[in-house]
Amino acid sequence: MRRQGRIVVRGIVQGVGFRPFVYARAHEMGITGTVKNFGSEVEIHAAGDRFEDFVSAIAQGPPLARIDSVRVFDFVEPVKGGFKILPSAIGAMTGMIPPDVAVCDACITDIFNEGGRYRNYWATSCVNCGPRYSIIEELPYDRERTSMSVFPMCPACAAEYHDPHCRRHHAQTIACKECGPGLTLFDAQGRRMDCPDPVAETTALLDAGRIVGVRGVGGFHIACIEESANELKRRLGRVEQPFAVMVHPDAIDRIARVSEAERALLYSPVHPIVVLNKHDPLAHAVISNLHTIGCMLPYTGLHHLLFSRLSHPLLVMTSANMPGYPMITAIDHAMGKLSRDVDFFLSHDRTIVNRCDDSVVRDGYIIRLSRGIAPKRTAIDLGSRCILAVGPELNANATVYRDGFAVTSPHVGNVRNPSTLDYLKETVARLRRLLGADFEVIAHDLHPQFLSTRFAQELADEVKVERVPVQHHRAHIAATTTEPCIGIAIDGVGYGDDGTVWGGEVFCGQVPNLKRVAHLEPVGMPGGDLATRFPERMLYGILPEEEVLNLLASRGWSGMELGVLKKQVASGFNMATTSSTGRVLDAASALLGTCRERTYDGEPAMKLESAAAGGRPEAWDLVFSSSGGIQMLSTRALMESALARMREAPAGDRRAVFNTAASFQYNLSRGIARLAIDAAQKNGIKTVALSGGVAYNHMIRETIRQEITGASLSCLTNPEYPLGDGCVSFGQCVYAGAVQRQRA
Repeated sequence: MRRQGRIVVRGIVQGVGFRPFVYARAHEMGITGTVKNFGSEVEIHAAGDRFEDFVSAIAQGPPLARIDSVRVFDFVEPVKGGFKILPSAIGAMTGMIPPDVAVCDACITDIFNEGGRYRNYWATSCVNCGPRYSIIEELPYDRERTSMSVFPMCPACAAEYHDPHCRRHHAQTIACKECGPGLTLFDAQGRRMDCPDPVAETTALLDAGRIVGVRGVGGFHIACIEESANELKRRLGRVEQPFAVMVHPDAIDRIARVSEAERALLYSPVHPIVVLNKHDPLAHAVISNLHTIGCMLPYTGLHHLLFSRLSHPLLVMTSANMPGYPMITAIDHAMGKLSRDVDFFLSHDRTIVNRCDDSVVRDGYIIRLSRGIAPKRTAIDLGSRCILAVGPELNANATVYRDGFAVTSPHVGNVRNPSTLDYLKETVARLRRLLGADFEVIAHDLHPQFLSTRFAQELADEVKVERVPVQHHRAHIAATTTEPCIGIAIDGVGYGDDGTVWGGEVFCGQVPNLKRVAHLEPVGMPGGDLATRFPERMLYGILPEEEVLNLLASRGWSGMELGVLKKQVASGFNMATTSSTGRVLDAASALLGTCRERTYDGEPAMKLESAAAGGRPEAWDLVFSSSGGIQMLSTRALMESALARMREAPAGDRRAVFNTAASFQYNLSRGIARLAIDAAQKNGIKTVALSGGVAYNHMIRETIRQEITGASLSCLTNPEYPLGDGCVSFGQCVYAGAVQRQRA
């Protein structure tokens, strides 16, 4: 039986209380020795009669750790008495700092403990909770390399920090009101408010209907009560876009239907926004005019303090940045951007080093990969070369692969925006530094005009490495599985091999050899991107008929506008061709009148889904065709069926709208599933992989799944990554690794 040795633990072992955890286990088991942090590994010199029990115990790790390996080596040098935590040193960089996590129950208790020294302190945390990624400047993770370095510990905090029996033992974020970051309330012009209790004053302002910019863990939110939501929408110019809300835990069940899985997620260390079905689809319409509402629970000490004094059960809590742009993190930037949108600012003075938006989850599927989940680290063998993937254009993030692990950054945004492109570059540089990555391959989208593609080209030229262009929808499938499969990719738009706009695709094969074997019928997009903003254009692109022109005329289109549209479609001038599932849903939404102008990403399809939630679907005839051995589903035929139902319905019949919306979604899903089933049966493949932003639609996803499993096939999705474009950088990385392996 071994009594001593050198133990090397690799994985996510920084910022998780690993060294204090090891110290505590050593103390319990009479082990002598030392523990030292070397970046993404911890080295322990240990000796004692219970050495093997000690190794087994530390292999479990504290709650936030992720252990990759525990290796024990012979160590014959004498181990001195006692057990010590040694200063950190730079070493292996294969791990990653963990994401920020919600304040734990023990710290919440401390915040409200009468007479306790953490009483009413907004930044209370311990080794098991609080900010991590948002404050890290360099590795190894120690206080002096975080934005907490400017807040020296007071004697009381230092005593807890050095106390091995305290849960704040070596907690790098330990602070109290005597020594830690403080809060300040400002008016809209940036003048400091003279108030002894900024939290109490802020809650009074919120209860009175004022709108407040609140600096959180990863950036600024804008907060207000429900009664002020209309005014906030007016100020922001987001009249139709739903807001997320932060809800008092006691009120969540009054607002929405919450499953046990959703409840567990709401209370998890992630504390994401969870998209829930409302009890009453028409309730809280000023916040969300959909049948769903995005809810999160308080996840910082500041949030808990606000809700302890607020008389209202919920707060609108929306990101202060414009959609697609980076989170606003600094108070001076917030004042410059938001002075006309908010009445006051509540800000702390801890620097946000790495901005991070709230994660969003629906039905257990990640919509936005961010706070609490990212940086996301996945064990996967993509070979020996270090790979960077810079993602798509919309909902972008970045992924770095090195030494058996892929690390995906938090959500970056829409890199059409110069400031977001800069944020992508900043994120790549940070990952490169923190991971010690030396890029050897750079993967990017196939579209030659994307700014992310140009960034990849510039960086590849700078470091003189190979680039691997990856078609958007193949990246979706690569993010789902590397096994042989039939791959369904249903989303908005992506640049195809033939230069047209893809988005309703069925592939066959194994990454990177994914052959396009079926797709939705190509249709016209009159005006290109203009058809995305005005889905009635898309409707006429699919159904260029006089009846559609008459419908548009009844809705206020002028004769000149209709003439231009008709000529555009007839001539093909400035008209892209697309097989996009999202654009078909947009057109159906336009036909039914649920959305005539898109004001935020995904609006027409989301409103169509909400209408469908109140309807009952019926089966329609599906029309298929084939060209060059590639099968196609006719979306024109589906649109004609929908038009016929609406033609027969009495004017203003909302039930007909709901039933037609439900039927359209249902039959589109049946048709997509049939394309995949036929391809699977033809090629002898038993697995179907499903990805793409349209798959967030519950009816569409579950109808496809039911059809596929009903054909004795398995249907795979990847719940660890977004179904939408937040998975693309990871998929690009996987695809590029497969290309390298194939060449070897």
